[in-house]
Amino acid sequence: MKSITLIGYSGHAFVVCDIFASQNLAIEGYCEKEEKKFNPYNLPFLGRENSVLSLETIKRNNYFVAVGDNRIRKKIIENLQNKLQKFPINAIHKKASVSETASLGYGVMIGNSSIINPCVSIGNGVICNTLSVVEHECEIGAYSHIAPGAILCGNVKVGVNTFIGANSVIREGIKIGDGVIIGAGTVVIRDIPNNSKVVGNPQKHI
Repeated sequence: MKSITLIGYSGHAFVVCDIFASQNLAIEGYCEKEEKKFNPYNLPFLGRENSVLSLETIKRNNYFVAVGDNRIRKKIIENLQNKLQKFPINAIHKKASVSETASLGYGVMIGNSSIINPCVSIGNGVICNTLSVVEHECEIGAYSHIAPGAILCGNVKVGVNTFIGANSVIREGIKIGDGVIIGAGTVVIRDIPNNSKVVGNPQKHI
């Protein structure tokens, strides 16, 4: 098994480190703008991901983009794809439950104790964070982030680059657009158009 090069190394990346550790997968080092003083996993610093040395390391190994921000994650993945013609691997915690009938893109993170139920479709670069639940036949667009404890009931459709906050609940059959931000603890009972921000129980647009 090839080692993994990690792109990004802060709070979200530490969660990813634990995911790979749960699968006994080795991380060779991390790429960042500068070397981090706080290094809880004692990983070697490899420089920026677009440096010559880093690109050679990424090309030789598997890689994963461990960046929580949807737009930055998308930009990094697409830049590396263009330069290397190589897709990132997925990071799926050993204690996550993923249905055999679920469809996953590349660069997907599924956190500890998350549940991905039958006939779910998850796009490239999506984060399904710790304890999130994605019920049957949901569709999650590329580079979206389902935060810890969020629950998507059956047949929910989520657009691209959307953020669903911690402990939110999305009623079955709801359609959520692109670029949407849903605040923590929100209860969504109506469809949400593109580029909206909603909070509250029940949801209110802000």
